[in-house]
Amino acid sequence: MLENIKTALITGASAGIGEAFAQRLAQEKIDLFLVARSDDKLQQLATQLSKEHGVRVEFLAQDLTDLAATDHVFDQIQALGWPIDLLINNAGFGDYGEFADSDRHKQLSMIQLNILALVDLTYQFLPGMQARGNGNIINLSSIGGFQPIPYMSVYSASKAFVLSFSEALWAENRDRGIKIQALCPGPTETEFFKVAGFDQMPNTSGSARSVATPQAVVNESLRGLKSNQSVVVTGGLGNQVIVNAGRFLPREVLAKGIAQIFDPKSKQG
Repeated sequence: MLENIKTALITGASAGIGEAFAQRLAQEKIDLFLVARSDDKLQQLATQLSKEHGVRVEFLAQDLTDLAATDHVFDQIQALGWPIDLLINNAGFGDYGEFADSDRHKQLSMIQLNILALVDLTYQFLPGMQARGNGNIINLSSIGGFQPIPYMSVYSASKAFVLSFSEALWAENRDRGIKIQALCPGPTETEFFKVAGFDQMPNTSGSARSVATPQAVVNESLRGLKSNQSVVVTGGLGNQVIVNAGRFLPREVLAKGIAQIFDPKSKQG
């Protein structure tokens, strides 16, 4: 299914969507370079994938919120002599609550990871793809990137950046043999909500039908990559309605409506 892809770099690879990408690509006999913070999880995953699928798996335990982290990743891959055919910028996190009451360091770290690390890794690996006339980049955005989300303001803004950035690069590179995708999942069975500070998406009533598996997200993403879709919104009709709401509602009305859904006070008592 995945033509001309022999090597892939995946950030945030130790769990969730990143791990699902690693599992799927290993099945396709693609060699992997995995990046995440947890050395133990990466070691376990690399061993499993190599044993089960016979692929080469290298990994680097690296916190991408560190300013020098992207240079370290690039240097490690250069030392291996790997031309990266598929870059998956998956690492990211969110936060939940009023911005003025939030932790300043966490908000700035979110920008560093969700935006700056993604941009710099893209900047470092895209020229090599252009020189070879072949390459693929998947940047993790979100359905939250299509509208402001009060009480998750920095997260939704960061994903709006990823969406716009990826669409622009898709247009710049579509005639160069390079596919670039903004992947926009809805609620997914990952640790996202726990890290962000709430147990589940508000108003889902715990319904499993509203939450996709990481594997389903990955399958939709790779189908979209094959046809060079610039934006892939996963999760079916419900998420399509959400991402298109801004076309029919004034932005102020939309923001106020979302605020009512996400307001922490609405979840109390």
